[in-house]
Amino acid sequence: MTAATAFKILTAQQWADFERERVFRGAPVDVADGYIHLSTADQLEGTLAKHFADERDLRIAEVDLGPLGDAVRWEESRGGALFPHLYGELPMHAVVGLSKRD
Repeated sequence: MTAATAFKILTAQQWADFERERVFRGAPVDVADGYIHLSTADQLEGTLAKHFADERDLRIAEVDLGPLGDAVRWEESRGGALFPHLYGELPMHAVVGLSKRD
């Protein structure tokens, strides 16, 4: 079973750029890997701990996966778990929620 929403963790600067451009093309790691990394609600804390432990002032965007269609692929990653990967740009209209993590 796959989730209807997923989460993208962004730095404050990445979020500011996303707000201005209305589309997110990926963080450096996303660009290098060829897709935008997303996490489910259950995976979010693990992703924060593993990849953002030293980061402050983060934004966590909740993304509606429905409008993204076939651009979202569920692929094995950390520990064999299926993670949502977005092959393409993330449009602002797919963001349905935002929280801040200091």
